[in-house]
Amino acid sequence: MTTALTPINVLAFPGAPNLPIFAAREKGYFQASGLDLQFSTTPSSIYQFEQFATGGCDIAFTAFDNIVAYREGQGAAKLDTVPDFRAILGATQIELSVIVAPDIKSAADLKGKSLALDAVSTGFAFVFYALLEKLGLAQSDYQAVAVGSTPDRWQSVKAGTHAGTITIEPFTSIAKAAGFHVLTTSSDVFPAYQGGIVAARADWAAANTGLVQAFLGAYLQGLDWVLNSGNRQEAAELLLANMPDIKPGVVDAVMNSLLSPRSGLTPGGEILPEGIAEVLKLRSRYGRPQKSLTDAARYFDLSYKNALTKAG
Repeated sequence: MTTALTPINVLAFPGAPNLPIFAAREKGYFQASGLDLQFSTTPSSIYQFEQFATGGCDIAFTAFDNIVAYREGQGAAKLDTVPDFRAILGATQIELSVIVAPDIKSAADLKGKSLALDAVSTGFAFVFYALLEKLGLAQSDYQAVAVGSTPDRWQSVKAGTHAGTITIEPFTSIAKAAGFHVLTTSSDVFPAYQGGIVAARADWAAANTGLVQAFLGAYLQGLDWVLNSGNRQEAAELLLANMPDIKPGVVDAVMNSLLSPRSGLTPGGEILPEGIAEVLKLRSRYGRPQKSLTDAARYFDLSYKNALTKAG
């Protein structure tokens, strides 16, 4: 008799960092763990957290900064109630790149232009502001416009609606291949940056401990498979199959970034203390209402990951 699988609803941002999920799904790790993976991508951080807060998804692959923002009352979406969102696993260090139109030759050329962001008060926006400030631009020198997730932002720049944006892979490599310029990257400026994490609502996770651990176990199997150098070619083909926007000519550059310890997936789902500190520093500076944030532990619950480690 076939054992019924338990559905689990996962909502992530579109991008190459989803490759471990694709791998775990392709290799049957979720099914072997008794899970029926329901995976979808979000058009924006606002949509993601509206869904996340109301049970529209069980697990969110999101930016660590988003967890901090909503816990601190600084989130872009206006939620009726804010659940106790917790990061339960690290995912990526992530490299963020300032992509600009072909006619933009320097940061000075961005003065007076409109620039596309997911939302103007999220962590990646803060990275954007800090990177441009390093290049000599104040926030008053340009207009920041909320557009949505990376694919929509990239399309808006490609279409000429906005002069620049901030991207992750594969959209950075896609833009470069199309003749757009990278002015600077987060890796140029920050020694570390905790980009992506896996998150859950604390009450839901506590009521579904076995489900959370099963999901994390399958995901980590997929991550280990992706990080195994012997699987690189197959992993690249899997990425192409799941993200048709990536063309064969740029997939190698995407994989290089994804597998780099400076800009990609975090082995073992570890968190990065220096990267977490950078996120809190940027939010303390740019977040509104302004707060001094130093207690990283309140945004995490690593007990599910730790239980897996002990069991292994």
